[in-house]
Amino acid sequence: MRLKKVPGALERIEASDYVIKDRKEYFGKYETLFEKKQPIHIEIGMGKGKFITEMAQLHPKINYIGIEKFDSVLIRALEKQEEMELSNLKLMRLDAEMIDEVFNHEIDRIYLNFSDPWPKKRHAKRRLTSKEFLKAYDSIFKTTKEIIMKTDNRKLFEYSIMSFTNYGYQIEEISLNLYDDDIKENVATEYETKFHNLGYPIYRIVVKKD
Repeated sequence: MRLKKVPGALERIEASDYVIKDRKEYFGKYETLFEKKQPIHIEIGMGKGKFITEMAQLHPKINYIGIEKFDSVLIRALEKQEEMELSNLKLMRLDAEMIDEVFNHEIDRIYLNFSDPWPKKRHAKRRLTSKEFLKAYDSIFKTTKEIIMKTDNRKLFEYSIMSFTNYGYQIEEISLNLYDDDIKENVATEYETKFHNLGYPIYRIVVKKD
């Protein structure tokens, strides 16, 4: 799917104090970006930012970083943050392939919401739950590794279950249809609402590794 270019998006992103730009400066010390020293949760591929901004609102005792590589999408998340001015939320323009070059044992949880399924076998390494990415995540987690994933793509979900377990993750929770289960808290993404309204099941899994 081709994204529509947003005029001036890159300039606004580069000028915003809500967007982390000098990543090397904060390597290993992202906690200094926030007003309070708190656990840091990241969302890789935040899209327009609905999920990450709502989570930051709901959980002021957690610091959040929303990561997105496309300017035309990140700008929408930035607009939300400019309106809400959440002190526990920062944004970052980044390709996920560079994730282990940006953080150094300081992340407590990763959210993977409706990631690109990369359906062709030759592209499997690009899936955010591939063993290649799981290895990269090892160096960004602080202690216990925790990943929460949601998707509407059954094949990606099945692939991810195998990838997680083969890499040593333990399944803490699993749902084959999120909206049929009694989930304590669920903040929906834009895609999630769209697919749920179309009648698609939403798959969810929580995994941990010590």
